[in-house]
Amino acid sequence: MVASSSRFPVFDVAVVGGGLVGSAVAYGLRNGVASIAVLDEGDIALRASRGNFGLVWLQSKGYGMGAYSRWTLNSTRLWPQLAADLLKETGIDVALEQQGGLTPLMGDYEVEARLAWVNTLMSQPGVEPYEWKLLDHHQAASLVPGLGPDVTGAIWTPHDGIVNPLKLLRAFHTAFSTSGVEYLPHHGVTNIVQQPGGEFLLTTGNGQVRARKIVLAGGLRNGDLGAMVGIDMPMAPQRGQILVLERTRRLLDTPMVTLRQNDEGSWLVGDSQEDAGYADQVTTLPVLATLADRAVRTLPALRDVRAVRAWSALRVRAKDGFPVYEQSATHPGAFIVTCHSGVTLAATHAMHLAPMIAAGALPPELDTFSTRRFHVQKN
Repeated sequence: MVASSSRFPVFDVAVVGGGLVGSAVAYGLRNGVASIAVLDEGDIALRASRGNFGLVWLQSKGYGMGAYSRWTLNSTRLWPQLAADLLKETGIDVALEQQGGLTPLMGDYEVEARLAWVNTLMSQPGVEPYEWKLLDHHQAASLVPGLGPDVTGAIWTPHDGIVNPLKLLRAFHTAFSTSGVEYLPHHGVTNIVQQPGGEFLLTTGNGQVRARKIVLAGGLRNGDLGAMVGIDMPMAPQRGQILVLERTRRLLDTPMVTLRQNDEGSWLVGDSQEDAGYADQVTTLPVLATLADRAVRTLPALRDVRAVRAWSALRVRAKDGFPVYEQSATHPGAFIVTCHSGVTLAATHAMHLAPMIAAGALPPELDTFSTRRFHVQKN
């Protein structure tokens, strides 16, 4: 629902950001608050949602922060319910496939290094043990017919899978239009002031919006937005490049961390991890060539499949790569939500985090994710 910001005197909650993170939170807030606005920059935004690989992925999450692994595991468990709810409410199938996923490994060095990495991750405090297996080539090939001989082994977990991120974003926005959530495009926020009574006044390019609570889910702008409400969050965007291949018949039922086939038959090959500036969204031939080479070594049948386009996008990352969830100490009622796993965490954002925000406080279990971790004094 597109509306003028002057139509309402005050919203219960204004969510700043209409991408996957902000949309998931707004979707989940509906049962706890009466009026919600989603303030979005529109198509000019550096929207990671549109450059997303679409993985629902657990096995790589939490190295260095065990609580992140547990939080991600919880979201993977909630995902079937979220997909079913969206289908029932909007009629949009987000194409969730969650029968397990693979991280392919080439050569003994990759196998040994990844095995040590996973064992270290799983031994960390705060990690809830979950099933995973190191597969040899023949075991992996039983899941991926035609697997290349260069793939020595693979890590598999049953929790991993894929969705179509564009359909997911569309489903959230469709739900807004049928449930009274006011979607306000072209309302990029330029200033936030908390007035004496606690109400927030948000200045946008199309007028001012007032709200009793705010959720900052502005992605790459969250560093600047957080500073407006006393939250100091160092940001470090990371570029990822993706190669898109033409549609084929269904060949891959078990997605891989860098190779997946979409529900309509096209292929995504990715994903690079490069330090980049905020405006650096170019594609580069050496990176794309490396991605293509590994894809063909993984699944030789792709050698005859044509590349149709390539893109790059910036991952939304706090400085250490982990999510940030916090209520401002200086501006009560202002919450910040930042992560680079907007697809994977969409279910827990909608079904667990949003009710916490609606209730007005984050529980102690989320203290690990606050920005205080960036500002610990060194002795």
